[in-house]
Amino acid sequence: MANTVRNKPRAGRTTTIEEPNPLDKIQFTYEKNKKQINTIVTVVLVLIVGFFAYRTLYKEPRNRKASFAISYAQQYFQVDSLNRALNGDGQHDGFLRIIKKYDGTATANLANYYAGICYLQMHDAQKAIKYLKDFNAHGTKVEYAAFGALGDAYMETNNVKEGINYYKKASANEDDNLLTPLYLYRAAVAYELSNQPKDAIESYKKIRDKYPQSMQAREVDKNLARLGVLE
Repeated sequence: MANTVRNKPRAGRTTTIEEPNPLDKIQFTYEKNKKQINTIVTVVLVLIVGFFAYRTLYKEPRNRKASFAISYAQQYFQVDSLNRALNGDGQHDGFLRIIKKYDGTATANLANYYAGICYLQMHDAQKAIKYLKDFNAHGTKVEYAAFGALGDAYMETNNVKEGINYYKKASANEDDNLLTPLYLYRAAVAYELSNQPKDAIESYKKIRDKYPQSMQAREVDKNLARLGVLE
C-alpha cells in the first residue's frame, strides 16, 4: 500500500504525493530477477549437497580403505622387509601403490614418508629425497624426523650444505630431548666437513649445555677438545 503525504494547502487545493512502498520495490526486483535468483539458490544447494555427499559417500570411505591398506605395508616396514613394504606382496599394496591409489588422503601423504625412509635405508638417496620432499610433514608427529631423514639423504649425495639446512630444521624443537641432540650432533659433524668449525663448536656446546643427559653429550667434550675448546 502506498504512503501519502499531504502538502500545505494552497489556493484551496490539497495535493497528495504517493511514496513507493519498500516492499513493493523488493517484490518488483524479485519478479524481475526471479529466474536468475532461483538459479543461484539452486546452484548453491547443489554444491552444499554435493559436498556432504562427497565427504560422506566418497572421501570418508576412501580414507578408511587407505588406512586399512597401509597397515600391511607398515608391518613389512617394521620387520625391515623394505621391498615388500614399498611394492606390496602381490595381495596387499605397498607404499608406492598406496601413494597413487589414495592420492589426496592423509594416508597417501604418510606413505610418502615411509617410502622415503625405505629408500634411505636401501641407500637410494635420490629417491629418498623425492618421496621425503613430497611428504607434507607440517603438523605430523614425524615432522622433525622427516627433516632429519632429508638431511641424511642429502649427506649421502655429498650435498653437505642442504644436509646442514635440514639438520637445523630437524633440531628446531628444543623440547625434544631425543631427536634434537641427535641432529645437532649430525649438524656439527656436517659443519666440520664443510670447514665451518665455529658453527660446529656452537652445535656441540648446545648439546653439552642443554642436553647433558643425551647419548650425544658423551662425545661432545672430546670433539670440542679436538677443535681447540678446552673449557
